[in-house]
Amino acid sequence: MKQKLLLFAFIFNIATAFAQIPGGGAPSITGKISGTIIDSITKNPVDYATIAVSRSGSAKSTNGSLTDEKGSFKVVNIVPGSYRVTIAFLGYQTKVIDPVKTTPEKPDINLGKIILSPNQKTLNEVVVTGQAAVIENKVDKIVYNAERDVTVSGGNATDVLRKVPLLSVDIDGNVALRGSQNVKVLINGKPSGSMASNMADALKMIPADQIKNVEVITSPSAKYDAEGTSGIINIITKKKNVEGVSGSISGGVGTRQNNGNANVNIKKGRLGLTGNIGGNGSWPQTSNISFSQFNPANQPISNQKSSSRTSRLGFRGSVGVDYDINSYNSINSTLSFNRFGNTVAGDVFTNRFFNNVASTVNSTTSREFKVPGIDWSTDYTKKFKKEGEELSFAAQLSYGKTFQDYTTVYTSGPNPNEIGDNNAKNQEITLQADYIYPFKKITLEAGAKTIIRDITSDTRVDTAENDVYSLNTFRSNLFDYSQNVVAGYSTLGFTLAKKYNFKVGGRTEYTKISGSSTSANPFDNDYFTIVPSATISRTFKNSQTLKISYNKRISRPSMFFLNPFRNASDPLNQSEGNPKLSPEVSNNIEFGYSTFVKTTVINASIFYRHTNNLIESFVTKGKDLQTDSTVNIQTFRNIGSNNSLGMSLFGSVNPIPKLTLRGNLNLSTYDVNVLSANALGVIGTGKTFLLYNAFLSGSMTFKYGIIAETFAILNSPRRTSQGESASFNMWNIGFKKQILKKKGSIGLNIIDPFNERKNFRSNLTTPDYTQASNFSVPFRSVGVNFSWQFGKMNFNPQQQRKKRGVSNDDLKQGEQTGGGN
Repeated sequence: MKQKLLLFAFIFNIATAFAQIPGGGAPSITGKISGTIIDSITKNPVDYATIAVSRSGSAKSTNGSLTDEKGSFKVVNIVPGSYRVTIAFLGYQTKVIDPVKTTPEKPDINLGKIILSPNQKTLNEVVVTGQAAVIENKVDKIVYNAERDVTVSGGNATDVLRKVPLLSVDIDGNVALRGSQNVKVLINGKPSGSMASNMADALKMIPADQIKNVEVITSPSAKYDAEGTSGIINIITKKKNVEGVSGSISGGVGTRQNNGNANVNIKKGRLGLTGNIGGNGSWPQTSNISFSQFNPANQPISNQKSSSRTSRLGFRGSVGVDYDINSYNSINSTLSFNRFGNTVAGDVFTNRFFNNVASTVNSTTSREFKVPGIDWSTDYTKKFKKEGEELSFAAQLSYGKTFQDYTTVYTSGPNPNEIGDNNAKNQEITLQADYIYPFKKITLEAGAKTIIRDITSDTRVDTAENDVYSLNTFRSNLFDYSQNVVAGYSTLGFTLAKKYNFKVGGRTEYTKISGSSTSANPFDNDYFTIVPSATISRTFKNSQTLKISYNKRISRPSMFFLNPFRNASDPLNQSEGNPKLSPEVSNNIEFGYSTFVKTTVINASIFYRHTNNLIESFVTKGKDLQTDSTVNIQTFRNIGSNNSLGMSLFGSVNPIPKLTLRGNLNLSTYDVNVLSANALGVIGTGKTFLLYNAFLSGSMTFKYGIIAETFAILNSPRRTSQGESASFNMWNIGFKKQILKKKGSIGLNIIDPFNERKNFRSNLTTPDYTQASNFSVPFRSVGVNFSWQFGKMNFNPQQQRKKRGVSNDDLKQGEQTGGGN
C-alpha cells in the first residue's frame, strides 16, 4: 500500500511539474547535420569548436552549434536543402564545406571526421606531443582516462581507482575521497545493485580494460541525489559509436590475478547495439592474520592467529540498444548482469587468558560467498524545436541476491561445531523525470524522482550436539527492511559578463524507512532533507579558472548498518547493526584554481567539511545472547561531529615532448567531537589528526610504438574515534608495445618487485582493552596483457548525447569490506 501511495505521489508531482511544458507537436520533416572535428597533428578531438550553417553560397549563418568534449557536433532542425558548413576555432585554420545536401528521403547527413589544421603561428609557438591527456580538469569534475594509461592493463577497477587524483584505496579495497569513505560509486552514471552489498569485492570483479574513464565530482549540484558526503565517483565503461561493426578483445595473465574482456558495437543508421563481457579471477593466495588484546594493566586477554587461502572469480556484462526515432525523440535501454564471489578455507588458533591462565580454542572454517544480480534501465529523451530544451524520463530495476555459507569445525575447546548460511535479496525500483529549459540568459533544470527499496536477509545457523545438527534460534534471524525516497530539485545556471558562471539549486528529499527482525523490535523512521548547492566560477586569460562552491550532502545508513541481528560466528568478537542510527549530514565548501600553460596543468583546491551524526564502527563490551558470557561487540554509532579541513594539489608537466610527469597530493584533517553518551572509549576527542595520500608517476614514449610508465602511491593510516587502520603504499612499472598497425598492443606490468608479501598493521583502543593486529598478504605481481581493436575507428557523433538516465546516489554504500588485493 505504501509503495502504491508513493508511486501515486510521484506521478502526481510529475504531472503537475510538467503540465505547462510546451508540446513539441508533430514536426515537419527536418533532419540534422553531424560530424566529428579532429586535430590534424594530434588526432585528438577538438572541443568547443564553432559550427555555423548557412544556405549554400551564403556566409550568413542561420543555424549552428558547438562541438562537445569528444569533438562531436549535431545541428538539428535542418530543412531539406543545400547548405554551407563553416568550422572555426581559435588557433586553427577555418574550414568550409559547401555544398552539404539533405533530402526528405535522407534528412540526416553525417560528415564523418573533419580534419582541422592548426595555423602556422600556433605551430611555431606550441610543442605538440601527439599524446592525449591522462588527466583532464573540468569545471565541475576531474576525469582520469584509464584507457590511455599503460599500467592499468591486466588489473581491475580497484587498481584503476588507486591512480585517480583525490582518491585513495586501502588494502581491503575501501575507496576514500579526500580522506572520507562516505562516497557514492556509479557505473555509467547509474547505481549497481552489486555495489550495495559489497563494494570492495564488486570493484575487484570489473576488469581495468573495461573502463574508459573515471569522473570524480566533489561538488555535485542539486540535480544529483544528496547521498555521499564527500562526493561521487562515476566509472564510465568503454563504448564506441561507429558506423558498422567494431569492438575489442583484451586480457591478461599474472602471478596474482587474471582477466579478460570483449566488447562489440554495431551501428546502422539510427539504431545502435552494444555488448560487453568481462571477468576477473585470482589465483588462490594465502593470507595470515594475527591480533592480540591486553587489558589496561597490560595483561593479555587473548591472542589469535589465522591462516586462510582465498580464491576470487567474477564477471560483469551488458547488452544495450539505442534508437533515434527522429531528430526530436530517442530511446535507450541497457541490461547489465554480474556475478562475483570468493571461497575461503583456513584455520584459526585462539588463546584466551583468565587470571593469566591460558585456554586454547582451535577451529577450521570454510566459507563461500556469491553475489549474482542484474540492472535494467530504460530512458526516453524528447527534444524540442527550441535549442537546448529537453525532457527525459528514466526507469531502472535492480535485483540482486547474496549467498553466504560457512562451516566451522572446532578441533579443541568447548564450542560446538556449526553450519551457517545467509540468503539475502535486494530489489530497487527507480522512476525519474528531468526537464531543461533555456531562457535567453538562464538555463533552468528541474526534476523529480522516487526510489523504492525492499531488502530481505534470512540467516540460519545449525549447531551440533553429539554430532546431530539442529537450529540455533539465538543465532538465526529473519530481517525485512524497506526504504522509500521521494525527491524534487531545480537548478538555475547563468553567465554574467562572459566570465562569471553561476549555478545555484535546491533539492528536497523525503525518506521513509521501516524494518522488522525476529531478534529485535520493529523500527521505523521518516525525515525531510533540504539540500542547497551553489557554484561560482571565473575564467581568466591563459586558461585560468577560479571556482568556489557550497553544497549540503546526507548519508543514509543502509541495511548493513541497521540490521540488529547479532553475528556470533566468532564467539569472542561479535557484531550487530544499530537500527537507531540517524543519517549523516555534511556541509561542504570548496575553493579551487586550475590553469593550463603550454604543456603544464595545475589544479589546486582547499576545502572544509563539517559532518554531523558521524557514523563509525564502534567496539564495546557486552553479553553473549546464549551463554551470558562477556564478549566484544562491534556495532555502529552516531559518535558526534567531525571537522575536516584539507587541500588537494595536482600537476602534470611535459619537460620534453615525449616525457610526462604527474603528481597528486591530498591532505585532510580528522577532528572528531564526540557526543557525551559516547565519550567513554573514544581516543579522538580533543585531538586533530592529519591524513594524506599522494602519488607520483612518469611516462615516456619511445620509438617503434613503445611506452614505459611507472608510478608510486602512499596513503596514511585511516583514523577512527577508537584507533587507526593500516597505511598503504605501492610501486608499479609498466611497458606497452603497439602492434598490428596500432590496432593491438602487448604489455608487461610489475607491482612491487621487491616485496613478495606486505604487512598491514592496525590498532584499536577501548576502555576495556587495546588491540594490535597485522594482516599479511602476497603482494608482488608480474603480469602480461594484450589488446586488439577491430572494425572502423571513426566516431559517429549521432550517439554522442548528454548523459541521461537513472543515477541513484542516495545510499551510504555498506562497509566496503573485502579481502586483500
